[in-house]
Amino acid sequence: MKKIAMLTGGGDCPGLNAVIRGVARKALVEGCEVFGFRNGWAGVLKGDYFPLTRERVSGILHLGGTILGTSRTNPTDEQLDTLVKHLKSMDLTALVAIGGDDTLSVASRLHKRGVPVIGVPKTIDNDIDGTDQTFGYDTAINIATEAIDRLHSTAESHSRVLVVELMGRQAGWIALGAGMAGGADMILLPEFPMSLAEICKIIKQRQAGGKNFSIVAVAEGFKLGGVEIMATKELDAFGHVRLGGIGEVLCREIEKTTGIESRGVVLGHIQRGGTPSAFDRVLGTRYGVKAVDLALKGEFGKMVALRGTEIVGIDIDSILTEVIDTKTGKPKLRVRNRCVPQELYDVAKVFFG
Repeated sequence: MKKIAMLTGGGDCPGLNAVIRGVARKALVEGCEVFGFRNGWAGVLKGDYFPLTRERVSGILHLGGTILGTSRTNPTDEQLDTLVKHLKSMDLTALVAIGGDDTLSVASRLHKRGVPVIGVPKTIDNDIDGTDQTFGYDTAINIATEAIDRLHSTAESHSRVLVVELMGRQAGWIALGAGMAGGADMILLPEFPMSLAEICKIIKQRQAGGKNFSIVAVAEGFKLGGVEIMATKELDAFGHVRLGGIGEVLCREIEKTTGIESRGVVLGHIQRGGTPSAFDRVLGTRYGVKAVDLALKGEFGKMVALRGTEIVGIDIDSILTEVIDTKTGKPKLRVRNRCVPQELYDVAKVFFG
C-alpha cells in the first residue's frame, strides 16, 4: 500500500489544518495510508509519527494552528543523514513538507538525497517566491485591518499618532494589505526605507491640513534610515535575527520631533492565531489535494503554487538562492523572497497624508 506522510514546520499559520485535511482526505480516497509527524523535523528525527485517519482529520478545517504541532528545528548535516535514514525505513511514497523558507530548503536537500518530497508553501508573510499567494496571509490582513479600523476612533479622540507594528521581516505584504484596507495614513515597508524626517513631514502636513491624528502601519522589518530594529541580538534556530520594536522606536522619535503624542500597538501573534478565513481554507485545501496529485504522479522535488487561479507544481530548486549562513559563515540555499513591487507601493502612497 502507498504511504503518504506529512509535517508542518516553522511558525503556525491559519490554514495549516486545511492543508493537513486536504492531504489526508485525498490520499485516503486514493487508497493510501497517511501519517503525520509531530512537531516538524523534530518529529522525523525522533521517529515520532501517528496515523491520520478520516476521523482524525474530521472537524479540523476551521481550526487555527496545526494538529501536528510544529517547531523551528533546523537539521544539521549530520541530522540530515538521520532524517534520510528514518524516512527511507518507512518506505514512503512521499513526504509532504508544509512550511516556509527553511522547511522548503530542508525538503530540497532531502530530495537530492533520494527522499520523495513534495513542498507546500506556508507563511502569513506572503513572501515565498514562485506562488502568487500563501495561505494564512488573507486571515492575517483581515485581523490587522480590523485592528486598524478600531484604532481610528481612539487616535482621533485623543489627537494621537498610533503606530501599528505588523509582521513582515523582509517583505511588507501584511502591512501593505492591512494598511491600504484599513485606511492607514502611512505604510512603512522593509522594501522601501524612509528617513524620520520624511515620516514626520507627512504627519505635520496632516496636522497643518486639519487632521489631528495619524495611523501609521509599519512592518517589523522596516528600516528606519536604512537600519533594522532588533528585539535581541540572539539568533533563532534557523539563524534569523529576532526583529521587533520598530513601533516603539518610531513613537518615541515621532513624538520627540513633532511634539504630537504617539503610542505604539504591536499585534504580534494575534495575526497568526484563530480561525482561518474562507479564502485560506479553500487555498489550503487545494494545496493539500494538489500535493497528493503530484506525489502519486511521481513528480517529486516539486512545490505546489498558486498561479493566477490555478494550482500548479513547480521545482523547489527554482525558487532557491544562495546566501551566507549567519551562524556558520558558510553558503547555504534559501527561498527567494517575493517582495512588494514598487508599482503596488506607489498605489498605497497616493493615500499617504
